[in-house]
Amino acid sequence: MPADGGPNDGRSHCRGEAMTATTVQPSESSESETLVLARRATDRAVRHLLSRQDEQGWWKGDLETNVTMDAEDLMLRHFLGIQNPDVLDAAGRYIRSQQAADGTWATFHGGPPELSATVEAYVALRLAGDPPDAPHMAAASAWVRNNGGVASSRVFTRIWLALFGWWRWEDLPELPPEIIYFPPWLPLNLYDFGCWARQTIVPLTVVSAKRPVRPAPFSLDELHADPRRPNPPRPAAPLASWDGAFQRLDRALHLYRKVALRPLRRAALRSCARWIVERQENDGCWGGIQPPAVYSVIALHLLGYDLDHPVMRAGLESLDRFAVWREDGSRMIEACQSPVWDTCLAVIALADAGLAPDHPALVKSADWMLAEEIDRPGDWSVKRPRLAPGGWAFEFDNDNYPDIDDTAEVILALRRVDHPRPERIAAAVRRGVRWTLGMQSRNGAWGAFDVDNTSPLPNRLPFCDFGEVIDPPSADVTAHVVEMLAHEGGARDPRTRRAVGWLLAEQEPSGAWFGRWGTNYVYGTGSVVPALVAAGLPATHPAIRRAVRWLESVQNEDGGWGEDQRSYPDPEWIGHGASTASQTAWALLALLAAGERESKAVERGVGWLAATQDQDGSWDEPYFTGTGFPWDFSINYHLYRLVFPLTALGRYVSGEATGARPRRT
Repeated sequence: MPADGGPNDGRSHCRGEAMTATTVQPSESSESETLVLARRATDRAVRHLLSRQDEQGWWKGDLETNVTMDAEDLMLRHFLGIQNPDVLDAAGRYIRSQQAADGTWATFHGGPPELSATVEAYVALRLAGDPPDAPHMAAASAWVRNNGGVASSRVFTRIWLALFGWWRWEDLPELPPEIIYFPPWLPLNLYDFGCWARQTIVPLTVVSAKRPVRPAPFSLDELHADPRRPNPPRPAAPLASWDGAFQRLDRALHLYRKVALRPLRRAALRSCARWIVERQENDGCWGGIQPPAVYSVIALHLLGYDLDHPVMRAGLESLDRFAVWREDGSRMIEACQSPVWDTCLAVIALADAGLAPDHPALVKSADWMLAEEIDRPGDWSVKRPRLAPGGWAFEFDNDNYPDIDDTAEVILALRRVDHPRPERIAAAVRRGVRWTLGMQSRNGAWGAFDVDNTSPLPNRLPFCDFGEVIDPPSADVTAHVVEMLAHEGGARDPRTRRAVGWLLAEQEPSGAWFGRWGTNYVYGTGSVVPALVAAGLPATHPAIRRAVRWLESVQNEDGGWGEDQRSYPDPEWIGHGASTASQTAWALLALLAAGERESKAVERGVGWLAATQDQDGSWDEPYFTGTGFPWDFSINYHLYRLVFPLTALGRYVSGEATGARPRRT
């Protein structure tokens, strides 16, 4: 096991901290010189990645998001009365370390100040003992006041404040627990929401119904733009608009609360509790992600589950496993953990870099992935009741929600391994392919977790201002499935051809594809081009040529590629940002697949990777290149900086455009 693990369960120890960059510099070199640099960089990266494998066979890098995870963890512990001084101190250290010079907090590295994150971080530091007149606190509160105060923060932030009496429950959107009884055909039923939103909304209906208040240890007058009117009314939207219609619906729900039949309300709360408990994973978490776990613990506590109840004990213990303890004594909370995703990407990277298919590290990782296959129905079966289970989830424990993206990449990884029992690989792949095909949406594409999860209504709810709450098909997920199906011999299958047609129709006029789960058009394009080539499109196809021209047009002067999170709301940022290792690799993967190995753009990109590699074989990447919700929730996957550059370098060195498996000597 790597030596940089923290005092947790051993799952969160892959850090990927940067070391001093190598002194090798790119030059106007011949291809052979570039190839020599690429081979050296590949060898270093292979050695480093192998050193990071857990003894059980998996890889996992830190999954870094923003300080709202840490702030809400502290508020939860204060609400439940289980605050630990060591945790409080360590969390405070981390939150302070992320504060900008102007007193604010952003939601991604180098990003602009964000109001809700700043409010929540400020409250958490108050709970940690920081006085409001301390310079860093005064700067934060002044900025909050000047930007609308608490009243302008998101609904979720104000829910947390309402738990302590810092905001009035009456001034929050109403979410009745009776929604649990809506049948799947009724608009705004639970299965109209994406799985991450569904798991959050059910417990929040309990919280909304109970409206608990724990006495606040201090006031927050300093966070209100006008302390005399801390809860100013929001302006009414035009009745003829969607926002206006849903505002009126929310008013009706507030009235319903006053007249709701008590027996029906009690029954709905019991049904919500049963729904929550049934979806608790074996390790105590919910869906393998932190936010639903936090709200589920609060909801069950409000419904009478004491802290010693087995469900509660397991839930609280699972939350501790989201903590990453750092060498400086600080403590960061991961919103999620990504071992299956990281492991399959690591296997692909190592195999494409030429590691022998029967190498013990690959065999061990294949055994671990095989053991992670999901063999029981989950919430996806509401839409596909006759579909047999199969596939893989993203996390250590998340049997309710396997996802299509992980399943496609795990299959691609397993096929790269020469396993001593090939029949095990073949059987798992067969089940995974069958399940994936069964999850195809009507338009021929794939979402991440559900089928045809495209209703426009959930995003309109006043309650849902925290990011994307539906799971429509996306180009990146669909591309990974197409690539997998092509490698499985299904390039000519009508279902694959429909998906290829959908991808071609989704190409932007610029030649790029939108990236739903990675940032952003560089990720989408880097995913789609290799898939289209694997599915049989020639490199001369007009769509491929447009993509190549776009990638060449957005290459940075230093030879790398980068794209900022601001490309989601602001078209001026599309394809623009500081060069990063992962985004440079995505661009290279597309260009190599398009037959551009001899191009100047590829040579410069490979040269940039070789020149910026750290001495340990990895790359430094503080920028966030992963996406949870476009713009609203950004992710820095700490292993992306290693696995994707290694994949790209390996394919460049081998000359195989879409992933060869030559043996390493």
